[in-house]
Amino acid sequence: MPIQLQGLMSTITFLDIIDIAVVAFLLYKMYIYIKDTRAMVLLKGLLVLLAITLISNWVGLNVINWIMQKILTVLFVALPIVFQPELRRTLEHIGRGKFFGKTRLNKEEAENLLNELDKTVTVLSQNKIGALIVLERESVLNDYSDTGIKIDGIVSSEFLINVFIPNTPLHDGAAILRGNRMTAAGCLLPLTEDRSLSKELGTRHRAALGLSEQTDAVIIVVSEETGIISVARAGRLVRHLDSDKLKQLLRPLFTAKPSALNDLLNWRLTK
Repeated sequence: MPIQLQGLMSTITFLDIIDIAVVAFLLYKMYIYIKDTRAMVLLKGLLVLLAITLISNWVGLNVINWIMQKILTVLFVALPIVFQPELRRTLEHIGRGKFFGKTRLNKEEAENLLNELDKTVTVLSQNKIGALIVLERESVLNDYSDTGIKIDGIVSSEFLINVFIPNTPLHDGAAILRGNRMTAAGCLLPLTEDRSLSKELGTRHRAALGLSEQTDAVIIVVSEETGIISVARAGRLVRHLDSDKLKQLLRPLFTAKPSALNDLLNWRLTK
């Protein structure tokens, strides 16, 4: 072992190891939290600009280096504004004690909820009744729940179907579910700004994508025109789902790590 390395190792204490481990853990949790949000895309862009700045300084491209330094200065000042939604959700999670994990339903509760959702969506699809069902995950959706009618009841297919019956007060809004309870219905969701979407996708699909771009929620959509079942997650839409595919897509949401759902969605999008 080189003398310099031996000297470095001799200065490392047990507290230093704990310090490094805690920082690494926090960085990992932060990565898991933002990896499927627009914050990750912006962070990648920031890292590219930082790399260009370092390379231009090392090579001696003074003009480029000066420009990049000015750009980075402005960006670092603007970061709290750009990442305001993500920063607020992170602080909410820490305040609620959910930054280190969220309580999940037990196996029986999860299976019951899946069955109720499946029965609901099947009936709505067969009768071409439009629906927007939001499944809350780590991101707290209180701001969106406040736009609708507060409800606190155990989810059942009969309950959900009645919410979306046409010409009723709650029909056009979204129902928000937290675990196996419905917290609100008739809620307003933000619309996506993606102009490349197919014109056949209506307001419900655009609202589902809009919420999925800003939070980690999973949103089930039933088209009022075609009865097609879709699921939105992380700004992506998986369409033409039947009962089995819907269950396959949603089961990891309740029974596995969050990354399992992301992997399954990525697999579906490539088929």
